[in-house]
Amino acid sequence: MTSAAGSVRAPLIDTAPKFHSPETETLQDWAALARHLAARGMRFDPERDRPRQFATGYGNLNYLVVLDGVTRVLRRPPMGKIPPGANDMKREHTILSAIGSAFPLAPRSLYHTLDESVIGGQFLIMENRPGLSIGGTMPPVLAAIPNIGATLGTMLVEVLAGVHGIDLAAVGLNAFGKPDGFLARATAGWRQRLMIASDDAPPKAALAVADWLAANPVPDGPPTLIHNDFKLDNVLLDPATLEPVALLDWDQGTRADPLFDLATLLSYWAEPGDPPAMLSLDQMPTAGHGFPRRSEVVEAYARRSGRDVSNILFQRVLAMLKLGVIFQQIYARYRRGESHDERYARFGPIVDGLFEFAHEIAQQRTF
Repeated sequence: MTSAAGSVRAPLIDTAPKFHSPETETLQDWAALARHLAARGMRFDPERDRPRQFATGYGNLNYLVVLDGVTRVLRRPPMGKIPPGANDMKREHTILSAIGSAFPLAPRSLYHTLDESVIGGQFLIMENRPGLSIGGTMPPVLAAIPNIGATLGTMLVEVLAGVHGIDLAAVGLNAFGKPDGFLARATAGWRQRLMIASDDAPPKAALAVADWLAANPVPDGPPTLIHNDFKLDNVLLDPATLEPVALLDWDQGTRADPLFDLATLLSYWAEPGDPPAMLSLDQMPTAGHGFPRRSEVVEAYARRSGRDVSNILFQRVLAMLKLGVIFQQIYARYRRGESHDERYARFGPIVDGLFEFAHEIAQQRTF
């Protein structure tokens, strides 16, 4: 990555984490957690050091906790019924326990349990890696830096290629996941989740996209480790240099065709002229600030990784279906009263637009 050191002064960038207020946070049974951890030789005192829920993110619930006098992060799935295979803390723990030596941007996972009786869901406790997270809006001090979009775009391609370059045999993950048939299972699985999240009444565009995927399968490419939710706000940056310091949110990680990881990044990558749903999704600030176009990202990844990207259209459409279903699931939790986070209320109309955009991509009217 081309460093921006010297252009940014860390005190000008607010890197303090954003937390829910006590009125809006999702409470956990901290006393039960304290007993559980004490039985395993770990000291956790929620009365002295009150856990605080991070306000960012729409899926897993993340809390800053103090364990044995050190700040850590506790992660658990959202409340309510979880779709099959989603929000998998065991999967994340397996990956983060293995790849640190080969991929220093991976925080260490320190503890995991499948015992849902403790706080109502499985959870893990991991290393806390402070850093700058850039969401849908570019911080003003960074927006003033010439070529900031090109710099961050290059960084994202390099980090993604780094994930795909991990020697899985060397870290003991060469048998991890089920790469054979991954794309076929993903196609069927996201269609199934679509039906569940829409109460068996999916938008017409979503069903058309699912039908197109079923009618236009492509073979799986040679597998690598994939992150499966790779986007800008999951990469924490050093605020002084803009160099990456951590890659977060590995609960969907697996071993599969790396083009699907690239397509997932593209699904969040808005461009000028995109439909309102993509622009209002507000996931990455790529519609301005000199970020490369999606097609240029594909070309840069091909150069950096040396991989064949000829099947990117199928992967792109599948990733867009996945994105629409994910936000439909989030909206469904709000609609069903399983979450009271008012941020979720706006996703109803956005989801319809995402499916319509995915259909346009499948028809090759846009990319």
